[in-house]
Amino acid sequence: MSGERVFTIESSNPVEFFGLQNANLDLIAKEFPQLRILSRGNVIKAIGDEVNLNNFQELMNFILIHYNKFGIVDTKDINQLINSSNNKKQELYTPQNDSNILVHGRNGKVIKARSKNQSKMVESLSENDIIFAIGPAGTGKTYTAVALAVRALKNQEIKRIILTRPAVEAGESLGFLPGDLREKLDPYLQPLYDALKDMLPQSKLQGYLEDNTIEIAPLAFMRGRTLDNAFVILDEAQNSTHAQLKMFLTRMGANAKFVITGDITQIDLPRNQKSGLVEAYSLLQNIEGINFIMLDENDVVRHKLVTKIIQAYNNYEKS
Repeated sequence: MSGERVFTIESSNPVEFFGLQNANLDLIAKEFPQLRILSRGNVIKAIGDEVNLNNFQELMNFILIHYNKFGIVDTKDINQLINSSNNKKQELYTPQNDSNILVHGRNGKVIKARSKNQSKMVESLSENDIIFAIGPAGTGKTYTAVALAVRALKNQEIKRIILTRPAVEAGESLGFLPGDLREKLDPYLQPLYDALKDMLPQSKLQGYLEDNTIEIAPLAFMRGRTLDNAFVILDEAQNSTHAQLKMFLTRMGANAKFVITGDITQIDLPRNQKSGLVEAYSLLQNIEGINFIMLDENDVVRHKLVTKIIQAYNNYEKS
């Protein structure tokens, strides 16, 4: 008995899913010579007998799971799926039911909240449109924020990610550094790049940067903009001034999420300037839709010595 099955690719780029010059789709079609397989846009239609249609649907489901997990799929991956037993497919590709998982990074690396307050960041963002994550180095505040942004992009909850940071260290000398704007700012934005490289294949990350799906820019370049359908992260916010942070927060547009991260124990502003982050903590505490998450040495996810170093400095500063 003849029938048809329609498969819609909703969470991936059809070109990436089909492969260069439709190489992936051609390989799938070769596996099912009894089916007539048609593609248009993000829709694949298969026509034929029910047994082959069921097998086709099962393979397509696993290919999409692979794509969502690893961010890429090629003919080698499809061949592995075709030649794997059903039990092996289930073992390799069935999604994990861990509610703490934020995103699957490169090579299937599981990225999840790894401490109590990182989990609070995740929970708080589902209930608030602006969250502040304040805490010392190594507590994963920036990494968790970037993971949340990548998850929102993958789930098509937003259309772009914007990462920004005050380039305080560069000061007036920024214009004298060699290279274009991104090359001048790269040293100051490296932690954001490092996090993104953990979570996205290099080719996909490069594509996102080139078409501005992911934008990395200095805080000063936010002035005058309205940021709609975006997940926006302001990193190192302790180095923003009162005027800068006010300007940044008022850029918020429709369907936007803002995460502001910073460490109020490492302020690099001149002594006569007060940190905008410190002021925001006093001014915005009681506004509905804004939440502050305070991270501490118990959230440190770097080397165990980092926790001891933070404790030693805290004790010294208190005394």
